[in-house]
Amino acid sequence: MRTVSLRAEQDGRDHRYLRATLNTHGDLVIEGQDLGPKTASVSSDGEYEWSRTILREHIPQLLILLDEPASADILSTLERHWTGPKSYELESRISESDIPSALWIWSG
Repeated sequence: MRTVSLRAEQDGRDHRYLRATLNTHGDLVIEGQDLGPKTASVSSDGEYEWSRTILREHIPQLLILLDEPASADILSTLERHWTGPKSYELESRISESDIPSALWIWSG
């Protein structure tokens, strides 16, 4: 399974990760994990995790939202244009859009 690293940051004791994969159904799964003291507002143990799943049939709509042709490869698009600091804009665009997605959140 191909995985694209969108974010791998360290700031002192804080770590932030974000990655994207396609599951066996072809759905896009974006998974994040924040570790460290800066998670204190949402986590009692310093760990916060989440994932957002966008069904395969909505990926063309996502690509258009990302200013790409609907037929583009989503993982290649994310890898080329939406890593590092741009990954924060990616998350904002998705959460502010009307593209259906399933969000899962866990915090300790």
